Amino acid sequence: MSIIGEALLSATIEVLFEKLASSDLLQFARQEQIHADLEKWKKTLVKIEAVLDDAEEKQTTDRLVETWLGELKNLAYDVEDMLDEFATEALQRKSLDEPQASTSKVRKFIPTCCTGFNPQSFKLNSAMASQIDEITTRLQKIVEERNNFDLKENSGLRSNRARYQRLPATSLNEPHIYGRENDKKAVLDLLLTDNDVDTKFSVISIEGMGGLGKTTLAQLVYNDVSVKDHFEITAWTCVSHDFNVTQVTKTILQSMASDSTVAVDDLNMLQVKLKEKLSGKKFFIVLDDIWNESYENWTKLCLPFEGGSRGSKIVVTTRNHSVSLKVGAFVAYPLKELSTNDCLSVFTRHSLGKNDFSEHEFLEEIGKKIIGKCGGLPLAAKTIGGLLRGKVNYKDWEDVLDSNMWNLPQEESGIVPALTVSYYYLPSHLKRCL
Repeated sequence: MSIIGEALLSATIEVLFEKLASSDLLQFARQEQIHADLEKWKKTLVKIEAVLDDAEEKQTTDRLVETWLGELKNLAYDVEDMLDEFATEALQRKSLDEPQASTSKVRKFIPTCCTGFNPQSFKLNSAMASQIDEITTRLQKIVEERNNFDLKENSGLRSNRARYQRLPATSLNEPHIYGRENDKKAVLDLLLTDNDVDTKFSVISIEGMGGLGKTTLAQLVYNDVSVKDHFEITAWTCVSHDFNVTQVTKTILQSMASDSTVAVDDLNMLQVKLKEKLSGKKFFIVLDDIWNESYENWTKLCLPFEGGSRGSKIVVTTRNHSVSLKVGAFVAYPLKELSTNDCLSVFTRHSLGKNDFSEHEFLEEIGKKIIGKCGGLPLAAKTIGGLLRGKVNYKDWEDVLDSNMWNLPQEESGIVPALTVSYYYLPSHLKRCL
């Protein structure tokens, strides 16, 4: 689970940065004259974070790097414990420095000795001061040791997110899709039924975790003949993480335009053109892979859609139920995992080029065991199948079965990009719960 381990370490360091930036903690640090120490910690952590990606990749083949990361993780926890102690003390001071209005005047006349703890009288004890020195020394040692491993610097978590970014999906679907017949029928029924709603258009969301096949289902629906016959205009756009209203509007318009070129980048002109294009027409638009939770951005995007005819539909695919709520989906369709048999069909199609093991019966038992590790995710089955494409040696399949899916080569694997990106966009304190 090395990638998850690195992600956990990155999340812990993110938390440390957040704690070090706390205004209450900074005030406490100045009072106790340890501000310079904490600033030194922060600068050192920045240097350490810069090489985490490269260290993670090298630890699988270099035991010394693996040990270094283990020491770093223990140190990060010790730093967090110390910062928590400081934060607790800072909170106590703040509460005592801001007494209730009804008692503030009285407290001025009560000697400090009678009120108990005086926040300004607190001084770091020798044990705590020693701990600060120890942590500073350990941090410096960690930084010095990194030079022994020739670790390359990167841009921290931002590079991770870029690395895990997948190519945008198009509206074209693969020729062999398994186990989604009932899902397709259910979504088509929603699309082709005119709902009794007050708005010109209604939204259907397809929800589910990464790798379940939300985009695949949207592609199946989008390319169905009944949809083409029912709607006068159709459009597909992959939104992904950067919900740029201007760019999304432009992409929708390009998808509808016969020449597929829209030169302008002015949002007003784009929206006016799109509204004219949709005027009086029943349209169907797919917005694939939405992460945006800004209601303001969504309402701005939807302005041209009001020009369409009643009965128009928008399908969004998303991993987050909160997105379904923001876009006002009248139905949120939860996509489930594939059955074992369907997942096996996906796997055999991509590994053997067949729907079954009829030509390689000796691989069927181990193939089923491999599928058991895919958790019903078609993307996982496809990716593992792709890794075994053209390989019919039992030993190759056994190696995959015995390996950890998260440790498969990233350049060959689509699993990590599909699932890890969800992790990286969580708040840092939630990452560590996983």
